[in-house]
Amino acid sequence: MTATPPGTHPLRVGLVGYGLAGSVFHAPLIAATEGLALDTVVTSNPERQQQARAEFPDVRTVATPDELFDRAGELDLVVVASPNKTHVPLATRALQAGLPVVVDKPVAGTAAEARTLAALAEERGLLLSVFQNRRWDNDFLTLRRLLAEDALGEVWRFESRFERWRPKPKGGWRESGDPAEIGGLLYDLGSHVVDQALVLFGPVTQVYAESVVRRAGAEADDDTFLALTHANGVRSHLYVSSTAAQLGPRFRVLGSKAGYVKHGLDPQEAALREGKRPGPGWGEEDESLWGRVGSGESPLTGGGQVARTDPGDYPAYYATVAKALREGGPNPVDALEAAAALDVLEAARRSARDGVVVSL
Repeated sequence: MTATPPGTHPLRVGLVGYGLAGSVFHAPLIAATEGLALDTVVTSNPERQQQARAEFPDVRTVATPDELFDRAGELDLVVVASPNKTHVPLATRALQAGLPVVVDKPVAGTAAEARTLAALAEERGLLLSVFQNRRWDNDFLTLRRLLAEDALGEVWRFESRFERWRPKPKGGWRESGDPAEIGGLLYDLGSHVVDQALVLFGPVTQVYAESVVRRAGAEADDDTFLALTHANGVRSHLYVSSTAAQLGPRFRVLGSKAGYVKHGLDPQEAALREGKRPGPGWGEEDESLWGRVGSGESPLTGGGQVARTDPGDYPAYYATVAKALREGGPNPVDALEAAAALDVLEAARRSARDGVVVSL
C-alpha cells in the first residue's frame, strides 16, 4: 500500500451509494488504504446511514449528492457506487466540480457515453478510473502469471464462467427490464468477464451472443453466453448466469502446450460480505481449490500438476488510485479501456437480439 507522505493529510473521499457496491466493496477498501480517508457517504436510506456510521464512526452521512457537491472544495476524490443509470450524470458533476472520480462498473450504458466522460476528464486534467476489481481476482492474477511464464504455450481458447444458482429473482433495479436501469447480467457480470478477456488477449473483431430470460418473474437477461474472436486469433467463450444448477469451472484455458482449469470464485467478496478486512493472509485460498495445469487428461481424474493460486488483491486497486493522485502514477483502469469493453457488450446485445455475428 502507499503510505501517506509525512506532513500531508489523507485524501478525503466522498462515496455516493451505500448498497452492495458501496458498503461491501468500496467503503472497506477505501478505509483500508493508506493515504485515503472515507470522509462522506451519500445515501438517502436512514438504515444505511446508520450502518455507515456504525462501521466508520468518523464518516459523515448526507442524503443527496447535492449536499456532497456543495462541499466539493473539502474533498479530493468522489467514488460513484450508486445504481448504473446514475453513473454518467454523477461522474460528470464530479468532474465539472474539479474532482477526480472512481466509477463502479459499468462506467456507462454505452461506449459513446464512456468516451465522452473520458474526454471531459482529460480536458479537466482529472483522474477518471473504473472499478474493475476482478482484475485483482486470485484466478485472474494466477492466469496472467502462467501466461507470462509461457506455461500454456499459444492460447487457443479461453473459457470463463461467472455462474450462480438463483432460481428465484431478487427483484430490484439490477433485474429490471427497463433499459434505462442498465440491468441484467450482460452488463453486470458481463462487464467483468469481457474486461478480463480484453486485458488477457487484446482487441475483439467479432462478437456472437445468446441472451435469455429464463426465470419466471424475471425481466432482464439471467443466462447469457458470449463468443469473442480476438484479433490475435484467441477465441473467448464467456458465460454469465443466475440459472446454473451445476457450476462449471471458473476458468478453462486451452493452449498449444497445456491447459489450465480452475474451479471456485475468488474469496475476497465473501470475506468482505462477512465483515473481514484486508490484512495478513488477505486473498489467500485453501490449497484444495487450487487449479491444475496439464494436458491429455481431465484435472478431475488427476491429470496435470497443481498450480498454486496467487492471492487475490482488491486493495491494490485503491492503493494505485492513491498513488496516481499523489504522485501522478498510472490509472489502474482507464475509462477508455472500459469503453472498449462496452463496445463488446453493445455488440453482444445486438447479436443476441438479431441472431447475427457482429463485427467490430
